[in-house]
Amino acid sequence: MSQSRYTTDLTDAQWKLLAPLVEAEHVPERWNRTHSLREILNALFYKLRTGCQWRNLPRDLPPYSTVSDYFHRWRKNGLLDRLHAALREQVRVQEGREPQPSAGSLDSQSVKSTEKGGASARLGTMEASA
Repeated sequence: MSQSRYTTDLTDAQWKLLAPLVEAEHVPERWNRTHSLREILNALFYKLRTGCQWRNLPRDLPPYSTVSDYFHRWRKNGLLDRLHAALREQVRVQEGREPQPSAGSLDSQSVKSTEKGGASARLGTMEASA
């Protein structure tokens, strides 16, 4: 692919990283593919970036029903999670970090703010202080 149509289109280098993972999931005798997997991903990235409805995907991308079908299959079989994990690991390694994070953090304030019941609880405290 020499020139991308949209800013969300995969570059050749990006496709080189994703192709083995995506193509390993494709079973030719089960899926009669008429559109390239790269084009399916380009359409998914376009939808993700623009927030458009499935039916409003540009006409030069594969049909929305095809893209939607792949999206739902890949979400159900875990391919999207595996793609995300593989890319996250590659980014971490490129930054000189371990592939897997060694720690995590939780914000205790977000938990505390929801324990009291939201707006009604805040109104009660406002009335009491008045």
